[in-house]
Amino acid sequence: MKILLTEGAGLTSRQVATQLDALGHDVSAAVSDPLCLARFTRHVGALVPVPDFGPDPLTWFDRMLEAALAAGTEVVFPTQEQVTVLSHQLPRLLDAGLMTAVPPFASLRRVQDKLSARNTLDEVGVPQPHTVVVQSTAELTGWSSFPAFVKAPVGSSSIGVRRVTDHANLYEAVSQFIDAGALFDGGVLVQVAVEGTFVMAQCVFDAGSLVAFHANERRQEGANGSGAAKRSLLVPGLQSDLARLGRALDWHGALSVDAIVTAERAYVIDVNPRLVEPGNARAAGTDLVSALLAVAVGMYVPPLKPSRPNVLTHQVLMAILGAAQRDGRRRSVLVELARRLTHRGVYAGSHEELTPHQGDWRTLLLPLAAAVATLVRPSWWSFFTNGAVSRYALAPEGWRQLRDRAPLAEVSSAPA
Repeated sequence: MKILLTEGAGLTSRQVATQLDALGHDVSAAVSDPLCLARFTRHVGALVPVPDFGPDPLTWFDRMLEAALAAGTEVVFPTQEQVTVLSHQLPRLLDAGLMTAVPPFASLRRVQDKLSARNTLDEVGVPQPHTVVVQSTAELTGWSSFPAFVKAPVGSSSIGVRRVTDHANLYEAVSQFIDAGALFDGGVLVQVAVEGTFVMAQCVFDAGSLVAFHANERRQEGANGSGAAKRSLLVPGLQSDLARLGRALDWHGALSVDAIVTAERAYVIDVNPRLVEPGNARAAGTDLVSALLAVAVGMYVPPLKPSRPNVLTHQVLMAILGAAQRDGRRRSVLVELARRLTHRGVYAGSHEELTPHQGDWRTLLLPLAAAVATLVRPSWWSFFTNGAVSRYALAPEGWRQLRDRAPLAEVSSAPA
């Protein structure tokens, strides 16, 4: 099949491309920057130019749809926050003969921004850390739990979340998010930090029914909080919670969460209405990509089977950049490279999930470039990451554009 990924800059799209190409599909990616991850692999056959997505998703959709039809695309595969506009404009996509897997827009609205997600988790009974929503710093005079996390209602975890350790940091973070317009989206969230294991879980739903599930632990943090090394886990309590959430929302397509798992339970700390980095799941025997594609084209999905636990994977590119970001020392980058070359530390018994190089020499270019650049000047780690986020993240003004405008299905069914 001819499949168009909705972006080519993110880690998820890069992993999805590898899996789809291995399945024999013709993969292309919609990109606003030709120098993106998708450029450096043979698994993406064409880069389709589109405008930046974040501030104006409806214009992005118009150009993407035009390009997809011109290329004979059959499936539009959401790999980042473009799922929002695909859901909003779904009738246009289907009328054009294209297939995808996205939730109803009314369901997506209940989890897309952090304030709505907090309310929805409460309604469904999915555990989450104690969280308050404030309109000003004056409402926080009695706050005494540190560390804590301050969150903008709209924004990715790398740019919309601040960890604070005292009142000065707390007031500063809240003020910055308010100045950036958080009050237009309902206020700033302040959340208690829970001690436990940081877990990423990914699901695929078919009309509210859970058809694929995987969870993995972040063994080592990479650049901007990414998972540089992971280990697959069995977390049945979290799986049950998310199955209940999907049923309540009649969810269709992919849904991912970040959670803190303690001895007693799992606490959901972030909800993403999309697929997130399926490489560890594939290595552990759960093919999230095939499941999502099957849902998109209306095919049967085999019965849900648990992933194998304790399967190790890594992303060396993010590990190198993360080493440079942590302390800005060349020595840290050298230590990380030495561990990778000698298969020690998190690399022992682990497999590359982001840039596997077998038969794909181009995929080596970015890790090599990152290693050289950060050894010359560690601060250059940001060159490889900061631009990527802006290419695929939905900006607050972009979300307001969709949120405040009735989705196409509602417009088309309204009486004249």
